[in-house]
Amino acid sequence: MGIKFVPKAPKGTVAIQGFKGRLRLRWSYQGKRYCLYVELPDTPINRKAAEIKARQIELDIISGNLDKTLVKYKLQKESSITLALLFSKFTEYKAKKVYSRTLDKYKGLAKHIQSFFGNKSANLVKEKDAENFAEWLGEALTPSTVKERVGLLKACYDWGLKQKLVTENPWEDITVRIPPKQRPNPFSRKEVAAILNGFRNHPKYNYYADYVEFLLGTGCRISEAIGLRWKQCKPDCTGCWISETLTRGIRKETKTGRDRYLPLTPHLTQVLLNRKDDSAQAEDLVFTTPQGNPIDDHNFRNRAWKKILNQLNIEYRKPYACRATFVSHALDAGMNPVDVAELTGHNVRTLYEHYAGSIQSRPKLPELYKT
Repeated sequence: MGIKFVPKAPKGTVAIQGFKGRLRLRWSYQGKRYCLYVELPDTPINRKAAEIKARQIELDIISGNLDKTLVKYKLQKESSITLALLFSKFTEYKAKKVYSRTLDKYKGLAKHIQSFFGNKSANLVKEKDAENFAEWLGEALTPSTVKERVGLLKACYDWGLKQKLVTENPWEDITVRIPPKQRPNPFSRKEVAAILNGFRNHPKYNYYADYVEFLLGTGCRISEAIGLRWKQCKPDCTGCWISETLTRGIRKETKTGRDRYLPLTPHLTQVLLNRKDDSAQAEDLVFTTPQGNPIDDHNFRNRAWKKILNQLNIEYRKPYACRATFVSHALDAGMNPVDVAELTGHNVRTLYEHYAGSIQSRPKLPELYKT
């Protein structure tokens, strides 16, 4: 093996070199050679920082203002990185691992970080600062959203620790209390009938009647119904596979990451058959807007759904209440909770805790030991 030579940098330029895993800057000035060890690991991020310092030295050489003591050029260690920059780098790291809509949450949090912390060093953020930030967020965001944002910052610092960008995680013990969720208020049978008739008979929004009936009749998640394609339905429409979701143009797996089969009632089977014409392709959506586009859940809720409920004088609940309505009435009708959970993609405990809003039948102790 031969000796590996490092090419000599042109006169007046500063070379950035890796030496034993660390970075150093080397250059010559007025016949003297200089070497500045910047005490940073040789990483792409640190090389960018070293490049900035190298350009500064080159400008000082050109202008004749080189600080021969080199004190001026000492690089700050990575630990001095600002929280805003740390989170920016963490976002870049996560960009290829999360969905684009999830990245929107990172961008929103980045704005809050900049507003609250400014250019504060990440290592100067202490637990009290973290608590104050969480309280500040709570003035504008719901407790569950604040908890999610604090979780992102905790993950950011965990990543920063692995990258040796920070020395501790002030978010580790920050907790956000979330008040107990109010049990959902499902629609009554009378309200369900009124809603379905309201859509069927509306001159503008009757196009969405099948979609609403599918939500109420299956209890599936809104994004699952919006993303349903004909290829997921049996040819005779007696059942369909719920295997993916579609939310505002983003298609991904179900919330639980598990596929499930949904056998349809004869009535729902006929609803789908009536929608399926000879031109339907496997990749086509089952439910669309009148223009053939994917349903936007926000637009549907704010235009069609609110208008119909208002006309019927029914207390407003979001379309997601269709899911709670199905679960509650199915349990009240005596269906096995395990079967209901399987159909809706829940675990049994979640189903009882969050969705069985109108269940009338409660567990009773059996008479096991009659004498």
